[in-house]
Amino acid sequence: MTTTTNRPRTDRHLDPGRRVSVLRIRLRTSVVLTLASIAGLAMFFWPLFAPPQPEAMAHSADAPLIFIIAMPVILAVVLAEMSSGGIDPKVLALLGVLSAVNAGMRPLGAGTAGIETVFFLLVLAGRVFGPGFGFVLGTTSLFASALLTAGVGPWLPFQMVSSAWIGLGAGLLPKRVTGRAEIGMLAAYGVASAYFFGFIMNMWFWPFTAGIGTQLSFDPGASVVDNLHTFVLFTLATSTFGWDTGRAITNLIAILLTGPAVLAVLRRAARRAAFDAPVTFTPTQPGARVGA
Repeated sequence: MTTTTNRPRTDRHLDPGRRVSVLRIRLRTSVVLTLASIAGLAMFFWPLFAPPQPEAMAHSADAPLIFIIAMPVILAVVLAEMSSGGIDPKVLALLGVLSAVNAGMRPLGAGTAGIETVFFLLVLAGRVFGPGFGFVLGTTSLFASALLTAGVGPWLPFQMVSSAWIGLGAGLLPKRVTGRAEIGMLAAYGVASAYFFGFIMNMWFWPFTAGIGTQLSFDPGASVVDNLHTFVLFTLATSTFGWDTGRAITNLIAILLTGPAVLAVLRRAARRAAFDAPVTFTPTQPGARVGA
């Protein structure tokens, strides 16, 4: 009797620069991701369209509502991937390992002078394993690190969503760029994402931080364009030339120094796990042992 064995081919060479989409973004997942991103943008930019009360204490009552809105959106992305068959045990194991590594590295910098060691691995992993994996890794990494460093607070969902976008963007970078050009592209993206993270994280608490009646204060009666102009001045003065630049330099140095080695390790792991290897059926001779 002739039998067949289900053997994934793992001997294929994984070309440098090749991306493995271990969490494939299908149509339904794309819709969920789009809705989650729209909801996230609304969370960040709500001061421009829903003028807050001038009392800073009013913000503390908003924090539980933010958690209630943000957490189901993020969980919906993960559940959509799981229900569509996008997460298998190997991917879950990889996600857990990288999340733990990221969470363990974050206290090394602890944000001192803008030194953040959590983003460069997120960029490299998103590059290798694709946008879906990068998005989920961004959420799990920040959530795990918040639990580890007692950093759970009203800012956490904002950090999770913005980090998810960074991982997503890394996975969407051009595929064909390889070698030194790839490292340069990732380093530039790491710098840009550092400033993006600081800019968008400043938005949600700006009206309560700048106070009332200053040149950098939010003006409920001003237009959206005028408030955006004021916000740019605020973030330049308080964040861009300090914390954000420190984060950008950290990403730049980490990717330039460790990028080639980390990419090689991640691509070797992807090759050995054979996430996207096609399943082939090979006939065996009668009497032969299956799997021999």
